[in-house]
Amino acid sequence: MTDTGPAHTSVPAWDLPTRAFHWTLLALIVWAWVSVSFAEALGDTTLVYHRINGLTILTLIVWRILWGFTGSSTSRFAGFVRGPTTVASYAGALLRGRAARYLGHNPMGGLMVLALLATIATIGSLGLFAVDDNDLVGGPLYRLVGESQNIRLTRLHDQIFYNLLLPLVMLHIAVNSIYTLVKKDPLIQAMVTGRKPAIEYADAPRAALASVGRALIVLVVAAAIVLGGILALGGSLRL
Repeated sequence: MTDTGPAHTSVPAWDLPTRAFHWTLLALIVWAWVSVSFAEALGDTTLVYHRINGLTILTLIVWRILWGFTGSSTSRFAGFVRGPTTVASYAGALLRGRAARYLGHNPMGGLMVLALLATIATIGSLGLFAVDDNDLVGGPLYRLVGESQNIRLTRLHDQIFYNLLLPLVMLHIAVNSIYTLVKKDPLIQAMVTGRKPAIEYADAPRAALASVGRALIVLVVAAAIVLGGILALGGSLRL
């Protein structure tokens, strides 16, 4: 279908499922901190909210990994994961103010996406074995390891969140803000509207978008992998 009206000056960049994933994940990361830091004020002494949040995040991460192979062109790993030579070349061009524009993630942005996905997946996986400070409740798989391991994995769960994930998120926000405000590359707006200006891009002139229906099927598969995997390992989904 040909773009008409004002839309002819812009082209599709991000599909709706990818945009929904992005903002939902950000909200869930914030809620992960709130739900455990203010559990008593929320009347949630057994961390039900936090545990549901963790399972939801893990499901979304698995969904995003699957979507990286089955989703729209700009969402696929093949479309933005590049080798070290390309990343280094882009970084050099960026420092000289000559970096090409990308419709999807640029080579350095692709590395950030992988780092965030890996970090969040690690935190969520550790949470499956974590216990609370009073040892009253634990993640779905906490009974599969010993008490000392529970404590160690819980500590790692917290340390990676505060010492790695939060700095990565702040860096991600800062860089995207700089690109948007200084380089006039509307990265943030595009993740809201799904569109970018119709100019020449280094990767593709426009995105080939996958359907929302496909995304929902992938979401069901992701939930089955997470929840079914926990049960298959002998864990419990009881809240």
